[in-house]
Amino acid sequence: MPGDIRAEVIRAERLELLPLDVSHAEEMAKVLGDPALHAFIGGEPESLEELRARYVRWAAGAPEPGTIWCNWVIRSPEEARLVGTVQATVIGDSAEVAWVVGTGWQGRGYASEAARALVGWLRERGRTVVAHVHPEHAASAAVARAAGLVPTGEVHDGEVRWESGGA
Repeated sequence: MPGDIRAEVIRAERLELLPLDVSHAEEMAKVLGDPALHAFIGGEPESLEELRARYVRWAAGAPEPGTIWCNWVIRSPEEARLVGTVQATVIGDSAEVAWVVGTGWQGRGYASEAARALVGWLRERGRTVVAHVHPEHAASAAVARAAGLVPTGEVHDGEVRWESGGA
């Protein structure tokens, strides 16, 4: 099962999830450039060069055998621009997901719509889906809930584990 999944275009109601390409780095550096995006995860925005280098690493694939990295940019066709990212790290029948929507596009339901589409896509492929959310990040918890994930009460590195049921 590990080798049978890779990022492909996923269409949602108002959004498209497009497989990440290094060419997305320039636009995404602007989308992800607000330091407020790091309030719960720490760190600071990456420069264009740092982001491009990370996208090159991601494109090369996970170095761990049996691990698959699937990364997408979130595109709003209506706005004709990228607005965020979603990702899944797939190991066997489990996928850990994450999402980020630029601050200029938050509050429009984009993160929830993209996460729902991603979780649905993964579950159609037989994966149990997991996300980790900071306990004080109410917006991210709302996204997890909208995507059909439920909190488990388990805490890892200060974040609550959310998960879907089996496929």
